[in-house]
Amino acid sequence: MVLIYIVIDIFRDQSLNGWLKAVWIVFLVFLPWLTGLVYLIARGRGMAERSARKQVEYETHTAEEYRQISFASPSEEIAKAQALRDQGVISDGEFEAIKAKALGSKF
Repeated sequence: MVLIYIVIDIFRDQSLNGWLKAVWIVFLVFLPWLTGLVYLIARGRGMAERSARKQVEYETHTAEEYRQISFASPSEEIAKAQALRDQGVISDGEFEAIKAKALGSKF
């Protein structure tokens, strides 16, 4: 599990060029325990920082997505459904189902 996390960190690290990434991977394949230990000692702090930065980016991105979602009020949902019913897009039964759902009724 640690070796997989190290491989992920190697590819996440933008300060390493392609050749250094390849060298780390080759050593991880042939000497996994020794290379893993050396990697954790030499680059452990940066590994933790990259992980924390990635977590913050994920949380920020998720929060922005939630802010973009528009939660309509029940009256807005019913008005939209009414307009769809008037246009003939949905039936009276579908309108009643949407209305009941918007008002929180269980049918």
